[in-house]
Amino acid sequence: MLALGIVLAAFVGADAARDVKRASDAITVTGSARRSIRADFVIWRGSVSSQQGSLPEAYQEVTRYGERVRAFLRAQGVPDSAVTVRPLETYTMPEIAPNGRETGRTSGYRLTQTVEVRSLDVDGITRLSQRVGALINEGVPITAQPPEYLYTRLADVRAEMLGQATKDARTRAAAIAGSVGNKVGGVRSAQMGVFQITPRYSTEVSDYGINDVSSVDKDITAVVRVTFAITD
Repeated sequence: MLALGIVLAAFVGADAARDVKRASDAITVTGSARRSIRADFVIWRGSVSSQQGSLPEAYQEVTRYGERVRAFLRAQGVPDSAVTVRPLETYTMPEIAPNGRETGRTSGYRLTQTVEVRSLDVDGITRLSQRVGALINEGVPITAQPPEYLYTRLADVRAEMLGQATKDARTRAAAIAGSVGNKVGGVRSAQMGVFQITPRYSTEVSDYGINDVSSVDKDITAVVRVTFAITD
């Protein structure tokens, strides 16, 4: 009787060991999905400055420059509703002595006004940014920034792309498991990586994610890290 108990215990122990082993069999793979998109929103900024000996003089000149910039925008078909005029920035210019030290007196003032355009007309604002040289040719000292190109519908494609990335991970896991005669089971865990929004055809990646605003045509890449159970 004792011998039979020992044999039964041995069988139970072996089955338990096999169950533990099977429960621990898993494979972790990374899957990805990529989609090409086009920016659907654009931001453009330009600023004008004036430096004069007195605040009234600087204000009058920078106001004249700002009015010319807004007239230019209207001529390019930009509605006033798309334009935001930022508050004036004022900087006091210290007087510098011949020895390079400040005297404590003021030599003048510099006023800067920034105009910002936000629009769905990506192509139109792109053309506008390329024509700013006409203002400089008129004597308007404008400093123009490159347009920022954004994609506003990322939330609409996020779930779908994560699903595609998970399918890609399963395909990779099946190829690896199949090479040794095993099969892929259910998902044990999944971790979403950061989204990479890069210029078209770029291979750049970052652990913190990339959100490119320099290009109209972009690629979105979604990455997931999935652990699958492995069965015989």
